[in-house]
Amino acid sequence: MPVINDGHAALNAETWLGAGRGCRDLVMLTLGTGVGGAILVDGNVLIGSTGRGGHLGHITVNATGDKDIVNTPGSLEDAIGNCTVARRTGGRFTSTDALIAAHLQGDRAATEAWHASIVALAAALASIVNAVDPSRIILGGGITTSAGEALFAPLRARMHDVEWRPDGTPVEIVAAELGDEAGAIGAAKLALDFSEAEPQNR
Repeated sequence: MPVINDGHAALNAETWLGAGRGCRDLVMLTLGTGVGGAILVDGNVLIGSTGRGGHLGHITVNATGDKDIVNTPGSLEDAIGNCTVARRTGGRFTSTDALIAAHLQGDRAATEAWHASIVALAAALASIVNAVDPSRIILGGGITTSAGEALFAPLRARMHDVEWRPDGTPVEIVAAELGDEAGAIGAAKLALDFSEAEPQNR
């Protein structure tokens, strides 16, 4: 029986039953405690030579930033993940939900901190688009769910400034549809695919 990580499983599910239906080239990021990710290329989830494929939270958005848990300097995960919100706000907030709530209530410092995270996310997405050229980007995870348009509206505006669009068309950015069940659904899909293919391998 093959093994799949949570990011790959979530993308597998969204491609099958969720926001990625009908697409063969996709990128998915999950914004939560950290930042997970996965990439679909020509209908196949990118695993890589050692399974690291799609770990998009650990790409650099600040080359001189502190190293994250996998030794990446200035990673996307540290720029927007819930794990660093206290550090990024000088201890004022301990959760991204609280940060966003203060931003929506007009707290200027909270707005600056939240928008800095979105600037980093947009830079990462623009770079990923240039490298992978997906037809759609799916955002999931707890931060995406709780933030809603407080995330998507400024992110789309920032992407307008930084995304390379040779034909003038932006890459579609959408919310994941399957929520916390995506990982389990994607793992089930892998098991189904494996069981259907197994007789041919005997």
